[in-house]
Formats: sequence, structure tokens, C-alpha cells
Amino acid sequence: MAPKKSKRTVSSDDTSDSGPDDRNPPPKKSKQTEKKETKKSTSNEEEHSWVLERNRFVKVRDFKGKLYVDIREFYEKDGNLLPGKKGISLTMQQWNKLLDHVEDIKDSINKLG
Repeated sequence: MAPKKSKRTVSSDDTSDSGPDDRNPPPKKSKQTEKKETKKSTSNEEEHSWVLERNRFVKVRDFKGKLYVDIREFYEKDGNLLPGKKGISLTMQQWNKLLDHVEDIKDSINKLG
């Protein structure tokens, strides 16, 4: 009888990213010149972007006529910065609700931290 292989468990703190697992990955874009600057998207609309750390960004995007706040980890492949599977896109309703809770969240952080 062959020995059982153990499965590797990935914790939520794991920062590696194997790449996008999205069902509908975004269309390929040309090389991005500067990560930290406001960039133009392929539809000539501005895409605002802020760096949280190394490869984590907050972006405001217009997708199919709706605005989203996207907090996502990116990875580099063939000189292109591509969105990874780790992240969340918030609708404006969700974003505003999060903002409504900011003070409560800060209070909890101060109590627990």
C-alpha cells in the first residue's frame, strides 16, 4: 500500500500568489510605465491607483458603467503588472457602508491592539 500524501494547507497570511484564477480575466494591457501614478485605461478613462505596499493597490475603476473600489494584490508576468486572485472589489454602496464604520473599526483596533 502506498503512503498517503499530505495536502499543503495555505493560511490567510500566505502572501504568495499563483496568478489570476478569475473566470473572466481582464484583457491584456500594454506595459505599465509607472505603478504609482494615475494611469489611463484602454477606454481612455482615468484609473486612479494608490500603493498600499509593494504589490498591493487600491484602485477606483469603472467597469460596465459602474464604479468600484478594488483592493487587490498584483503580480508581475512578462513585464506586465497583472491583478491576482487575492482581493476584493467593492461597489459604491459597499464602500460607503465601510466608510460609515471606520470610526467603530478604529475603536476596535485601539482596544485590541
